[in-house]
Amino acid sequence: MMKLWMAPAGLHIEPARSSDAEDLARLHQQGFYRGWPREEFASFLAEDATPTYIACDAKRRVAGFAMIRIGGDEAELLTIAVDTKWRSKRIGTALLRATFADLMMSPVRRMFLEVDELNAAAVKLYTREGFAQVGTRKGYYPKADGSAATALVMARDLD
Repeated sequence: MMKLWMAPAGLHIEPARSSDAEDLARLHQQGFYRGWPREEFASFLAEDATPTYIACDAKRRVAGFAMIRIGGDEAELLTIAVDTKWRSKRIGTALLRATFADLMMSPVRRMFLEVDELNAAAVKLYTREGFAQVGTRKGYYPKADGSAATALVMARDLD
């Protein structure tokens, strides 16, 4: 049985397939200075420990995705990206909530993530969804100008 979750703007969320690697790489390039290549996404999509969820329309045109890594009773949000034309439509919120719902059916009880401290929209989203800062990682994100941004390490319980 296929898992499906509702999303705003007529989209739905479903597990990603290996054939989605190209779309995920394209969206990741839009959102991050150093986007991951298609081959890296293909490798992640082939592993059970890195479930990936896509927000898409009825024709499976991908508007956004979230990828996590599971280890024991913890999960890490590896990355989340939303197509620029779909931003500010609560797609990221829907992706996170679908991820939480799916993880409730697993042994995972806590989720972690890193976020650029200057990415106000993402920090606001994560805070609104119950994440709290638990640490920092100085120089974690490389920037186009050669400097590096600090990452906030955030976590939330899944209960």
